[in-house]
Order: sequence, then C-alpha cells, then structure tokens
Amino acid sequence: MTATMMPDTQAVTSFKITKEETIAAPIETVFQAMLEELGPESQMMDGKPMPMKLEAWPGGRWYRDLGNNAGHLWGHVQVIKPPTLLEIIGPMPMSYPCANHIQYRLTAQGAGTVLKFTHQAMGLIDSQHRDGMPKGWGYKLGRIRTLAEGKAGKKR
Repeated sequence: MTATMMPDTQAVTSFKITKEETIAAPIETVFQAMLEELGPESQMMDGKPMPMKLEAWPGGRWYRDLGNNAGHLWGHVQVIKPPTLLEIIGPMPMSYPCANHIQYRLTAQGAGTVLKFTHQAMGLIDSQHRDGMPKGWGYKLGRIRTLAEGKAGKKR
C-alpha cells in the first residue's frame, strides 16, 4: 500500500446566517409546520418535492431517504423542546469536511409567533454553498410561514 500526503491549500472558512420570520399562527402550529417542512413537506426552491425524514427526538436523524438503504445524512437533533426550540448539527447538504449547526427558536407573540433562525458553519466550505445558503434558508422559512398560516386559517 502506498500513501501520499499533499499539503492542503484549501482554507477553513466559516459563516453565520440569521433570519427572522413573523408568522400569523400559534406557536404550536408553527412548530408542527416547521417539522413538516424539515420532513415530508420539504421542497427545493423550484417547488420540486424533496421529502426528508426528521426523527424528532434528541439524537434523531435528519436525512433524505432514497430507498434501498441509500440516502444523505444531513444531521442529528441536538436539542428539541417543543414548541420553542429545535437545534440540528451535522454536514447538512455538504459532502466534504465541515460542521454545521442550525437553530430554530420560536417565541409566541400575541396570536402569532416569531421564528428566529440561525445557521453557523465552519470547514472547507464551497463558495456555491456559502453564497446560496441565505436565499435557500429564506425560501425554507417562507415555506414554514405558508404551511403554518394555512393551518391556522383552516382552524378559524
């Protein structure tokens, strides 16, 4: 067996994204909509379904199941405190050396909910991922708002 060690010229980088959504729905409804968007209701930005699975308990996996024991692990649940907090750690959609932490913090505000989102990452982050993440997360948070407000409207 031969092994070659080459100097790594890639730099470790990091980023932090923060976003906030005010949602016209009760906190329990928003938390449920968030779990749905992170799971079976997940979509890509073009509206194409991208169903994921989220095991909503500490240590639970968040992954894309492609069937036949194939798929992509995006992370593990680090903290879950329904209906106020969800934190996930893992590689997210990045198939290279990196660490990611996302946090969804929900606060009831009157009849609505404020959802504060943070994504922090460090590693050998590809510029395409770094540059596209803010728009992608904005889309995902908008989906949570749409799902939650739709459910809240049906309850009236």
